[in-house]
Amino acid sequence: MIPTDKGVYSFSTCWNIKRHNEGRAMIEEIRSLGFSRVELNYNVTKELLETIEPMIEQGEIGISSVHNTFPHVPDPDYGTDSVLLGFEDEDRRREAVRLLLRSAEYAHRYGAEAVVVHPGEVPFDTQVDHELKKVYHEQGPDSPAYRRMWEEMLGRREALSGAYIRTIERSLEEVCGEAVRRGYKVQFGIETRSRCNQIPTLREADTIIGRLAGAPLGLWYDIGHGMMMERMGLYANAAEIQAMTGRIVGVHIHETVGLADHWCPYVHSGDTEFFDVFLPAIAAAPVKVYELKAACTPEDIEKSHRILTGKLEARAGAARNAREGMQP
Repeated sequence: MIPTDKGVYSFSTCWNIKRHNEGRAMIEEIRSLGFSRVELNYNVTKELLETIEPMIEQGEIGISSVHNTFPHVPDPDYGTDSVLLGFEDEDRRREAVRLLLRSAEYAHRYGAEAVVVHPGEVPFDTQVDHELKKVYHEQGPDSPAYRRMWEEMLGRREALSGAYIRTIERSLEEVCGEAVRRGYKVQFGIETRSRCNQIPTLREADTIIGRLAGAPLGLWYDIGHGMMMERMGLYANAAEIQAMTGRIVGVHIHETVGLADHWCPYVHSGDTEFFDVFLPAIAAAPVKVYELKAACTPEDIEKSHRILTGKLEARAGAARNAREGMQP
């Protein structure tokens, strides 16, 4: 199957970064899929950038977005699964703010439109999300063991999340204010997450964005993560996103099968209809990024893209016909 030109769609380096130790080869492999835009994810190192940056400067590749913290930071305190912008310790919080501004600086320099942000989490002494998913798979989400563990997790999350959200808001306010002062032409998108103790839910995101009205801040809607959180019981993903399409900065396009994410929409689930509910969010998103796992083959990616864009074109055509039919 000959790859189509993917146009405005971008593709995350998470797909092939583990296969490459040289940046140009990594980007060339993505270009071979028909993508002219990429999202540089949080595992991209300064060493990889040595051969990617000349490609950006020469117009060989466009950058849609970078994923905080960028370039890669090996310290897990500032990694993707961390309290991060919600640290109570002021020195650590300020370092998280500094690193997010550094990501924004790179995004601005590369002409990217957005920075993907993992805001933080409610910390637990145990790996509560891992434990819950294990019981989910072994006994099911309706089992007494799962329900008991879930209610315990939810009780702690609800009791503590307010304080972390307020600290996250303060950090985001500082970042957005400084980014504007520096003239960075980027939006910050707070991403829906893949672990039940992580912030934000869709309602939490709506609250944070609303409180920082006027800031270059919106929702980065990760579809697969939202699907996973709905299945686990955290929020009504498919229903709640319909009211938030106007606040979307960008979207990560992938599908969750069971509780396994980053699969190609429609292809790996074998369901030709369920993912349709997320098409309005994809259509509304200024930045559209496929975030797929290494197991997705070029053939899977091409087939999935053709199905998805075909459905979007059909929706747009139906909307045009409806409007024209209403005209006198």
